[in-house]
Amino acid sequence: MLDLELAIGEVSERSGLAVSAIRYYEDKGLITSTRTPGGQRRSRRDVLPRLSFIQAAQRVGLTLDEIGDALEALPADVG
Repeated sequence: MLDLELAIGEVSERSGLAVSAIRYYEDKGLITSTRTPGGQRRSRRDVLPRLSFIQAAQRVGLTLDEIGDALEALPADVG
């Protein structure tokens, strides 16, 4: 069965972003994750298209506040 959650290292590997960038985006409220009982971050797979959107938006010059506003218009499970 396909695992619906990814560890932060897997998100980093699949997105090409540093773990620190992923944590930063989470701190800014652009993405979300849950914690396992052991404290590990787990992100749903739909975080990957959101991260792609963030990267593309930054490349065209949008600020993180503008990106956050755009992401707020989407349901949480849509990239």
